[in-house]
Amino acid sequence: MFPLEEFTNRHPHTILYNLLTERESGKLNQDAASAHNCQCEQRRTVCLKNLKDTCQAAFSVLVNTICFVRTLPSFSQLPSADQSSLLRHCWAPLFVLGLAQEQIVFEVTDVPNSSILRQILLGAGSTESEAEQPTLAGVHRLRSCVRRLWDLDLSPKEYAYLKRALLFNPAARGLSASSCVESLQQEAQRALQEVLCLLHPEDAARLSHVRGAACSVHTVSRSLLTELFFKPLIGNTNMLRFLTEMLFVQ
Repeated sequence: MFPLEEFTNRHPHTILYNLLTERESGKLNQDAASAHNCQCEQRRTVCLKNLKDTCQAAFSVLVNTICFVRTLPSFSQLPSADQSSLLRHCWAPLFVLGLAQEQIVFEVTDVPNSSILRQILLGAGSTESEAEQPTLAGVHRLRSCVRRLWDLDLSPKEYAYLKRALLFNPAARGLSASSCVESLQQEAQRALQEVLCLLHPEDAARLSHVRGAACSVHTVSRSLLTELFFKPLIGNTNMLRFLTEMLFVQ
């Protein structure tokens, strides 16, 4: 049989050639349109569907997170400035762990008066506040992290030591006792490994899975969590200042 490709190369003006060219061109255009629509879908700005109940649940998670941090003797013995720096640096991953541990489920919907056509028309003219709004892609990333933690089915002890390992991060800015914080992180990591071996002696890969899940929570942006869960409650109040006040309230 005569090769079709060779035939079309030799006879570039035949009806068959034109049909094949049109089909291929149409396929390419369809693929490009599909990719464009997919990207637009991910850029859709969203908000919580059940705003009141979900914000209350999220605020409860945040309060529990702050209470957990405050009750750690090793944390409370650090200088207050270091306590504030650690919380500012680590509140987002700790909050994501809290969402997973407390089994918080939430739904989102399109922001009112926001559509793909509107986003396309606005283009580069979007305001800064619009650019900071939660997107569907950001929500998918958050849900992926939470599901990953759910799949591990961590015990309360595992969550507790994982939170400690994330909290005591010597990379936080402005620490005056960074060497002490580093020692506390190493201690928390050893304790986490010990509890994993104790609870799951047959699962040699569990530590690496837990570490992978811990790394994934850092991919969730603070702005997404703030805008999605807390902006409806605190308005324009600075989130970091709000967290500091919660930490040191008597």
